[in-house]
Amino acid sequence: MKKIAIILSGCGVFDGAEIHESVLTMLHIEQLGASYECFAPNIQQHHVLNHLTGEEQAQQRNVLEEAARIARGNIKDLSLLNVDEFHALVLPGGFGVAKNLSSFAFEGAQSTILELLKQCCQSFAQQHKPIAYLCIAPALIGHIHPQGTLATIGNDEQTAAATEQLGAKHVTCGVEEIVVDEQQKVISTPAYMLAGSITEASSGIQKAIKALLDMS
Repeated sequence: MKKIAIILSGCGVFDGAEIHESVLTMLHIEQLGASYECFAPNIQQHHVLNHLTGEEQAQQRNVLEEAARIARGNIKDLSLLNVDEFHALVLPGGFGVAKNLSSFAFEGAQSTILELLKQCCQSFAQQHKPIAYLCIAPALIGHIHPQGTLATIGNDEQTAAATEQLGAKHVTCGVEEIVVDEQQKVISTPAYMLAGSITEASSGIQKAIKALLDMS
């Protein structure tokens, strides 16, 4: 059975991992006959937002502890991820990718990325193991993969431009479609960058996970 690593960035669309995308990733991995294990960095979130009002809250939360909510407690520190134990990797989206795993939400084309995350992703790439990036996560592709690696965040021109300035080659893509860089073994899909419903998000994620498993 193929085993897939999932890297989460917290819990909640506005300050962590997008919950629907994370759960759909787990569901489609299992439905397609594979298994998964979740990881997250043991760091503080950039900030905490009230998901009811959108207001910032005066508190601190830990990315690993928050991601454990999605993983039902079955999660490990990202520093313990052993690439040799997995066939492929998935990064669901959510603002946690752009706020906790990187500074893309604030600095765009001048953003930096968490070094531990970069090392993990590049280790998969060096072993020619495929990686799927969902939603806003493809904005990290330029930090990780060679210049010109194909990526999509859907059709938002400003975000696409920043993604290209970081080194990726952006491809406009519909919510139900995926973009695959066969040479680099990189898969991306817009998910909630475009999705208006969980069903729409699911369609592209299912295709991305199928392509990931076919490629691994």
